[in-house]
Amino acid sequence: MPKSKSVFVCRQCGAEAPRWNGKCQSCGAWNTLEEVEIAPSVRSSQSKSSKRANLTDRIAPLNAPDGRFDDSEVRYGTGISELDRVLGGGLVKGSIVLLGGEPGIGKSTLLLQICRYLGETKEILYVSGEESVRQIRLRAQRLGVETENLYLLAESDAEAICDTIVSNKPDIVIIDSIQTMSIHDISSAPGSITQVRECTSLFMRTAKNEEIPFFIVGHVNKDGAIAGPKVMEHIVDAVLYFEGEKNLSYRILRAAKNRFGSTNEIGVFEMRDDGLRQVANPSQMLLAERPTGVSGCCVACAMEGSRPILAEIQALVTKSSLQAPRRVATGFDYNRVWLILAVLEKRMGYFFGNLDVYVNIVGGLKIYEPAADLPVALALYSSLKDKPVDEKIIAIGEVGLGGEIRSVTHLGQRIQEAKRLGFEKCIVPKHSLGGIKPPEGIEVIGVSSLKQAFGLIT
Repeated sequence: MPKSKSVFVCRQCGAEAPRWNGKCQSCGAWNTLEEVEIAPSVRSSQSKSSKRANLTDRIAPLNAPDGRFDDSEVRYGTGISELDRVLGGGLVKGSIVLLGGEPGIGKSTLLLQICRYLGETKEILYVSGEESVRQIRLRAQRLGVETENLYLLAESDAEAICDTIVSNKPDIVIIDSIQTMSIHDISSAPGSITQVRECTSLFMRTAKNEEIPFFIVGHVNKDGAIAGPKVMEHIVDAVLYFEGEKNLSYRILRAAKNRFGSTNEIGVFEMRDDGLRQVANPSQMLLAERPTGVSGCCVACAMEGSRPILAEIQALVTKSSLQAPRRVATGFDYNRVWLILAVLEKRMGYFFGNLDVYVNIVGGLKIYEPAADLPVALALYSSLKDKPVDEKIIAIGEVGLGGEIRSVTHLGQRIQEAKRLGFEKCIVPKHSLGGIKPPEGIEVIGVSSLKQAFGLIT
């Protein structure tokens, strides 16, 4: 009988090493290597040749003329338009969707809510390794899920679950969660690197062979990444992250990977007592509690995929009592704040060396695109000079190192969204106005430098 050997696997990236090191040579993370025993499998040459012979029957041409493929129903609508938007139009047959997020943020709640709509026409198998069937029923009653096509299973044996799926052939399978699943032939504990990787591979083969879509719940570690090796994210077809603070009611669903759609779309939800409610107009929600007549506030417009979202940017500049003043950015790139401050000091002559600077995106939203540079600069200037920005003004533009305002994409859509929400003046890059016909009811002002933009709020 062949002896089992052990390797060291990185928890962060899944890279293997023959011996333990303090630092992973692949991703550079420290103290992430764990010892994993690998038991080699013995396969006869006869089984290998028979498997090779069977592969010929499985070869399929791209345009199959014999009708072996039915493309009449490729995606399933989940009944929640925000989730369908992030998935790229719905749930694809035979796909595996990994849903990650912090404990208590609403992953299981969202998956149980979609069963209310999908259960009208599809049979759903909900497998839980964390809760009993009684506990799932109590949660379903609280959420108003009363479909007869939802079947519950409390089990953590991945092989037994796959055998049940093959014999019963449900239309959709939900696994909650992957960290509780295990395979008996693997000696490591549930939630370990090997168990998570092998269980995900087993579910992947079942999904592809039976053309059954899977939803898999994955918890996140203290670094915010889905627990388990990165190779698990490579196995699945889509990776969705739930973002937001647990003490706030709003949640943002974002795609980090999607083989069947864009990764730029987001879905916005609100957590209530009866479950998650989708927010069809996130811009109005994010601007609902804007203060009036307060300095340091300016509205920006960010593009999340094909959706323009307006968000309030707040900046606070105050005298510092520390030798090294504080620089805090929440929801905005920290290094980008330093860049904007350097431009304001060098090009505009405003000194921030003895001042604490705080920048915050209201509502827990995170803005990564440079089109928010101009509203951040206006908010900093407004707080420094204690001059409020008119609440009917919105700013869009990227700030260059020379103090110039550079053009941005999708300017027409951003202006339309600003007009729809009642803004009367829009400050945009002057070079982006070519070919843009401003809609009636909103004044579009093109600026080419920060000096011109600051002159509009004095």
